Amino acid sequence: MTTPALLPLSGRRIPPLNLGPPSFPHHRATLRLSEKFILLLILSAFITLCFGAFFFLPDSSKHKRFDLGLEDVLIPHVDGGKGAKNPGVFLIHGPDEHRHREEEERLRNKIRADHEKALEEAKEKLRKSREEIRAEIQTEKSKVAQAMKIKETRVLPPVPVPQRVGVSGGDPEDNEIRKKREKIKEMMKHAWDNYRTYGWGHNELRPIARKGHSTNIFGSSQMGATIVDALDTLYIMGLHDEFMDGQRWIEDNLDFSVNSEVSVFEVNIRFIGGLLAAYYLSGEEIFKTKAVQLAEKLLPAFNTPTGIPWAMVNLKSGVGRNWGWASAGSSILAEFGTLHMEFVHLSYLTGDLIYYKKVMHIRKLLQKMERPNGLYPNYLNPRTGRWGQYHTSVGGLGDSFYEYLLKAWLMSDKTDHEARRMYDDAVEAIEKHLIKKSRGGLVFIGEWKNGHLERKMGHLACFAGGMFALGADGSRKDKAGHYLELGAEIARTCHESYDRTALKLGPESFKFDGAVEAVAVRQAEKYYILRPEVIETYWYLWRFTHDPRYRQWGWEAALAIEKYCRVSGGFSGVKDVYSSTPTHDDVQQSFFLAETLKYLYLLFSGDDLLPLDHWVFNTEAHPLPVLRLANTTLSGNPAVR
Repeated sequence: MTTPALLPLSGRRIPPLNLGPPSFPHHRATLRLSEKFILLLILSAFITLCFGAFFFLPDSSKHKRFDLGLEDVLIPHVDGGKGAKNPGVFLIHGPDEHRHREEEERLRNKIRADHEKALEEAKEKLRKSREEIRAEIQTEKSKVAQAMKIKETRVLPPVPVPQRVGVSGGDPEDNEIRKKREKIKEMMKHAWDNYRTYGWGHNELRPIARKGHSTNIFGSSQMGATIVDALDTLYIMGLHDEFMDGQRWIEDNLDFSVNSEVSVFEVNIRFIGGLLAAYYLSGEEIFKTKAVQLAEKLLPAFNTPTGIPWAMVNLKSGVGRNWGWASAGSSILAEFGTLHMEFVHLSYLTGDLIYYKKVMHIRKLLQKMERPNGLYPNYLNPRTGRWGQYHTSVGGLGDSFYEYLLKAWLMSDKTDHEARRMYDDAVEAIEKHLIKKSRGGLVFIGEWKNGHLERKMGHLACFAGGMFALGADGSRKDKAGHYLELGAEIARTCHESYDRTALKLGPESFKFDGAVEAVAVRQAEKYYILRPEVIETYWYLWRFTHDPRYRQWGWEAALAIEKYCRVSGGFSGVKDVYSSTPTHDDVQQSFFLAETLKYLYLLFSGDDLLPLDHWVFNTEAHPLPVLRLANTTLSGNPAVR
């Protein structure tokens, strides 16, 4: 059986590319670096010598160079009147010729001395052995590292932490529901313990090969993505020993000063979102500190002509770029549109408005742009500020942009009316142009591409059922009931995509063409990689309706995951949900611990666990508190208005 061709990118998730273990340079690379350093020293000494001989040696033809510069030299001015010193400055001008010549001579002598000193240092370097030079290089590197460490441990301003409501508990009264919740907790333990044993410190786990795994979204470094992503799930499940193991690893090993190119979007939602949630749940300062350190590393990605960030950024050099496959070098709507929640919290916690300004600039730019049929295309060129290909989707490439418009309003305690207005406008356009009903009566969300509607819906788009339910309260024209029902219809359609497979697990995408409904047609769309979106929608619909069907559907999915995805070394995705003897893809995604198992646990918990009037979940299911004005001393800060 062939491996399904995975999509290159999705809005809420990038399917994993099995790139194998990261490679590391040999010691020969270090040797070559030292040799280049020696040659650089020799070259710089030679250039300095030539530069000094050409410009600075006493020669009357060159003096005019200094004369020209001295017309604008600033020197301290001391007022001799009554001995009182006036620390002002004044400009030297031509009439005071004697003083002019003295200043010229002083500057010439200083330059000559600096030049001679540089030559002596270069000669001294060349007299040293290779080992001595290596030792000096290492000393300098240590000094730089220490300086960076001092900068990274800067003290953040104290701000009041929003009230920690419902961060534990949620014990269901019904004994059967309690048993189901305990089963989900046991599945989390199995996933975590095997990662702890076989993949510790790596980004993800290969549960069959029993070794670490990573994808290009995290670059080449071992950043412990599963540790950061799983922390808040461990905490709310009461797995505190496991939580402390993760905290210790982060304190001792999580380093962002690495030469690694990462996805800005994925690192934001998984790492910054995960660290912020762990901080708000536990109160441990290390998580806040690490989140801010990483955020500073992402800021260079915004250095584009429009302020729309690059998709990728090198954490060390700050150099950014976009995905090579993206339309005309464009940035992706769901990526640059899924930063708002985390960046607003960063401004709140640091008192630095730069994060808030970055995401608000994106919002303002989008508001000014013309939108075909009121829809936001998925591609926007960060150089020109123009749309790329006219492709609109509520699934991959577009999804979480709409989610964050709604959640920006909720997180602001429903005071960010601009975000709510943009969300309502977008949903009206989506409902008019993208939402259709199949011949069999299933409501689905298609994709607008090349001037026509493609009657296909992705697993990623199944989150929208929960989004419509979450946004029902506060909708225009008293349509709360309508949007709650629309969310329920999407949930039913996505459940059908699960129920019509051999494994009772949903495919990556499914079509609605003729007699084919809610079924994947292409082999490359039949895989399931432990995705959470359908279960996420079940949980939101359960919270708002308490209809028992959502717990029933969620339990069916949990049993299917347990039966077909569980292996001795953890949990793995499967390559064909229509095959009764599935082949595993051998990847335990970090979002399986962050989202899928968390939403299942919440589905079988009481509503008092992380109540929705106090917490808003980012697109990686990391809970962030609502920022109420009463909770902050920064009420004048627009980031919390």
